[in-house]
Amino acid sequence: MPIDKLTIKQRLALIENYVKELEQLSKIPAHEFVHTRNAAAAESFLRRTLEAIFDIGRHILAKNGNINIALEYKGIAIGLKNMGIIDTSLSNQLIKMAGYRNRLVHFYHQVSDEELYSIINNNLKDIITFKEQIKRYLKSVNT
Repeated sequence: MPIDKLTIKQRLALIENYVKELEQLSKIPAHEFVHTRNAAAAESFLRRTLEAIFDIGRHILAKNGNINIALEYKGIAIGLKNMGIIDTSLSNQLIKMAGYRNRLVHFYHQVSDEELYSIINNNLKDIITFKEQIKRYLKSVNT
């Protein structure tokens, strides 16, 4: 069954919008970021970004017959690497992102504002790399 390029492109557009919001939030001085609603906004945009990343991966894997791998977030990262869609470095980062996504969803009370601020200032490049590698994959697929 072919992948749905439109669905993937729509998720990539969401990711792009969320990253723009996160970049704006990253420009706020740390002392202001941690004492306002900005941290909650950053958490929401980051969680949505991670969900969109793993939705894309799950879709690609499921459409390529790897539904068992697509059921677990870390498995999605490994499956995309094994298919040659993303490189090893990005796969390793996605595994970390999967763990962080679980923290945001299940252990949200343990995620500090300072930690969020650090992530949006130091790790958005991994999301950009994901977008680039998925776009490259889309160009290579004939559907």
